[in-house]
Amino acid sequence: MSHILHNLKPAPGSTHKEKRIGRGEGSGHGGTSTRGHKGDKSRSGYRLKRGFEGGQMPYQRRIPKFGFRSPFRVEYFPLNLDRISALLEAHPDLTELTPDWLYEQGYVRRGMPIKVLARGQLSRPITLRVHKVSAAAQAAIEKVGGKVVSLSV
Repeated sequence: MSHILHNLKPAPGSTHKEKRIGRGEGSGHGGTSTRGHKGDKSRSGYRLKRGFEGGQMPYQRRIPKFGFRSPFRVEYFPLNLDRISALLEAHPDLTELTPDWLYEQGYVRRGMPIKVLARGQLSRPITLRVHKVSAAAQAAIEKVGGKVVSLSV
């Protein structure tokens, strides 16, 4: 049984000697230590800058810049009246819609404020606890005797 752990070695030809750089001319890797002559890449501490294109104008500087993204923008989850109407049909005993209930049912994403929009119409009154509502949606809800309670964002 010659295959015990302390006798194991790599297959012949599968390994090679490590290149030892900067150990004198006799090593074959002395002098410039395989870095060539002069230039950025021959220097210690050299690191290619992100987006560097060899001196050519980098892509990030070539493309036109436009627009602005406000870091304070609040993105609302849109909930149309036709979706609410479908919920009312699916849950006949439902009298109040809250963000938590909508999340538990899988209708909205957790943590996103909800805005009710006016597409569609309601068949019966309901109390909506939402963050925002469009004027047209508010009118449609109140027309059937519903109520909107505004939550803070």
